[in-house]
Amino acid sequence: MRIFRQYLLLTKPGIIAGNLVSFAGGFFLGSAGHASAGTLLAAAAGVALVIASGCVFNNYIDRDIDAAMARTRQRGLVTGQVAPRHALWYGTLLGVAGLLLLQAWGGGMLAAWLGLLGFAVYVGAYSLYGKRHTVHGTLIGSVSGAMPPVIGYCAASGRFDLGALVLLVMFCLWQMPHSYAIAIFRARDYQAARLPVLPLQYGLASARVQIIGYTAAFAACSLLLPLVSAASWLYLLTALSGGLYWLKLTLTACDPANPGPWARKLFLFSILLVVLLSAAMGLDGLLQTLR
Repeated sequence: MRIFRQYLLLTKPGIIAGNLVSFAGGFFLGSAGHASAGTLLAAAAGVALVIASGCVFNNYIDRDIDAAMARTRQRGLVTGQVAPRHALWYGTLLGVAGLLLLQAWGGGMLAAWLGLLGFAVYVGAYSLYGKRHTVHGTLIGSVSGAMPPVIGYCAASGRFDLGALVLLVMFCLWQMPHSYAIAIFRARDYQAARLPVLPLQYGLASARVQIIGYTAAFAACSLLLPLVSAASWLYLLTALSGGLYWLKLTLTACDPANPGPWARKLFLFSILLVVLLSAAMGLDGLLQTLR
């Protein structure tokens, strides 16, 4: 059971669960009242497997980084409980299975190509290069983080349209303050691993300006979705109130000597906001189905 748990943890189940929430919101929004249970289940499983694969490869690539960080030094690939070559085979099988599932039953080639793009950005552009070499690594990685709701939308609708584009931009923007907040309250870990995250490279003041700017941009972008998709007043009300409150949190006082509590509040609310927006998108789609 212990080795099974180590292999499970390599897939980062928490990340998978969070991404499936936004995937479901995108799917029901894209279905516009014509949701297919079979496509939903197949696409959800395919997305989960592709994300799991990306996380396994990320763990493989980040073995040296994880060994330097207090919260990750007990991971299986660091302690030797999982052999690196086994992790590579494991990640490959998960990824191939996920892409085949997306292509065959989970939305077709469009969904599969989007899944492959998200995987390539996360493993290649972000994990292998961006995370280690540039403060813009977070921006690079934001593309892969935005893929689950876009895949859900396209799997249900069968097309990449303005609704999908707004979802992509919106969730890319969301990733930035969310990730910068993590870098602030986990600063010691990032320093120990010598990762060039913006809050450490340019300081708290610069990071706070970026957080405020990206949060404002996200709030504005989220309001565009009803103009180009089936999102209704329920989503609009959620986006308006949630976006304004998140922006208000970014503008509250932050102690430069102890910014952790401020950053943690931003981080926790960012997760809640995605859940609320995804639920609103899902309810919009379900209500159209019942009409």
